[in-house]
Amino acid sequence: MSERQRAKPTSPETPRPAGPGRPKDLGKRAAILDAAKRLFLSQGFTGVSMDQIAAEAGVSKLTVYSHYGDKDALFAAAVRAHCVQQLPDSLFEAADAAPLREGLLQIARAFFAMLSGPEALAGHRIMCTPQVVDSHMPQLFWDAGPQRVLDALAEVLRHHVDAGELQIRDIEAAASQFLTLCKGELHARMVFGCCDGGQSEPLQHEVEAQLEAAEDLFLRGYAPRT
Repeated sequence: MSERQRAKPTSPETPRPAGPGRPKDLGKRAAILDAAKRLFLSQGFTGVSMDQIAAEAGVSKLTVYSHYGDKDALFAAAVRAHCVQQLPDSLFEAADAAPLREGLLQIARAFFAMLSGPEALAGHRIMCTPQVVDSHMPQLFWDAGPQRVLDALAEVLRHHVDAGELQIRDIEAAASQFLTLCKGELHARMVFGCCDGGQSEPLQHEVEAQLEAAEDLFLRGYAPRT
């Protein structure tokens, strides 16, 4: 008997069982991610259980595991989603196509806006707590968020180096230097809640002045030598 004869034909009316390759429910996936972001920010990583996330999202715990595997992967996805929302790939693509100074300032403004938002400040404080510092969470956070931003900025800088507009030996280090300059003193003041004049956040003209000064210093430092 041939293989074709032995094979049992599948009736088109017979439903196929769900398998690992079947598409996930994107609505539930988004609800889980939103719930995780809220709970991680309000209670910290160690204070949140998968049961709580499932209840907040209105799904079963099995559904949470089905979409994200475990709590570490869900935390990484939440960090990555926040960074992508604030600093999307399209931002870096536009900056890469723009003139050097204009493109870098676009990135600087978006980067500082992301860092100074209430979610980012709360997350920063959580990452600095002793129970988190002494765990694997900082590396997980770094790989999911900051490293992506550094890699994207490095690609923009590499384009301008290739065009002869910048002279940089270590592009990855330069990307880190630029973002650190953008954070400056204002971000540290926001983290500690001690902005000038007792304000909860710096004035817009203060932010703009810091970012422009950071860019000026960076461009002078990496200007092509003749």
